[in-house]
Amino acid sequence: MTYQINSKNDFENFVTENWNSINKYIDSKFEKDFTPIYSSVDIRESKTKIAPVDHNMYPAGFNNLCALDLDYATEVFESTLKEISPEAKTIGIIPESHTKNLFYLDNLAMLGKLIRDAGFEVLFLSFDNNLFENNETLNLISHSKFDIEIAKAKIEDGRIHAHNELIDLVVLNNDQSDPIDIDWDGVHTPVTPVPHIGWFARQKNKHFSFYNEVVQSFAEEFSINPDLLQAKFTAVEDVDFSSKQGLERLGKAVDDLKVQLPEDKKIFVKASKGTYGMGISVVSSGEEIITMNRKARNKMDVGKNKIKFTSLLIQEGVETILQYDDMPAEVAIYLINGKSVGGFMRANSEKDADGNLNSRGMVFRKFCISEIRQNQDHKAKECMYTVVARLATLASTLEIKEVLK
Repeated sequence: MTYQINSKNDFENFVTENWNSINKYIDSKFEKDFTPIYSSVDIRESKTKIAPVDHNMYPAGFNNLCALDLDYATEVFESTLKEISPEAKTIGIIPESHTKNLFYLDNLAMLGKLIRDAGFEVLFLSFDNNLFENNETLNLISHSKFDIEIAKAKIEDGRIHAHNELIDLVVLNNDQSDPIDIDWDGVHTPVTPVPHIGWFARQKNKHFSFYNEVVQSFAEEFSINPDLLQAKFTAVEDVDFSSKQGLERLGKAVDDLKVQLPEDKKIFVKASKGTYGMGISVVSSGEEIITMNRKARNKMDVGKNKIKFTSLLIQEGVETILQYDDMPAEVAIYLINGKSVGGFMRANSEKDADGNLNSRGMVFRKFCISEIRQNQDHKAKECMYTVVARLATLASTLEIKEVLK
């Protein structure tokens, strides 16, 4: 098939010249009932393409957004929350249970502030009784010295309460790698994102399959070569790194994908349910998978909350051309209700341009979309990242739709 847009430069020009029509098209594809309240998308830009490499439906990192973007995020939160629950006044936020991560607590503090500034009362609450011992609340201090109080949550007559106060709407900031032990079908309090779609149910393999569908439709609509906007991938199931079961099949899948790519390309082997940068190996051949030592296999075997990784995503490595202070970098774009509200750059001095930057040594640098809009030299970059992030979040709506229907 022939396309009118076949290079990254062509795509940059097309996006900036057709910004409104592109976003009108994407807007038309979102469905209110299946759009996650927020998301974040990790994006890599190489010499030849710009592609998402991960999508998070329960994002942390709001503390890394710049002040101008946070102002816009507050506006979008206000309209979105009122759309979900017009009468809501008290919003409950259910966080992760790893409360010793002080940077994650910074994220909670900022998320809470955004929603408070949108005009709501905010309570942090949890159903994890292990957090509370014999108390009703847990008081914490974040890395930046913000006070965080988490209240013990309970359900009465199908409604969620904390501090003897009725919660009107719950925002989940817990990716449910370890699912919260609640029969959500019996809960009448609105919960967003939908609690049936955490990492206990999600698969990166499934997400990128849906992203492929979204990009194919988008490419046909605007005559864009879809290879400009996605990393090639395949999936392998029933692998056990501990017993080495399936490693030869996994290695063959790596080699089969590699022959479709330039010779110097790396391959990312990712746990399909992995999060926080866990369960990732970057290899040059299938032989590196087959001959993994025990230490490397252990890192690929089990992830957060002791999830055993048996389903793998084999993904084309997108070598980043972005740098920050001479460090290779990638962009994370944050969205609320499918609208891009800001982002940051993740840089890592311990990795090469084709490495996994979401690992030890990473640092975050603010990437202000609001400021970039004022700088015409960077406008194309901001627009491209936003379009790709919106397409990735559109793919997540298909995940939600599949679970709920």
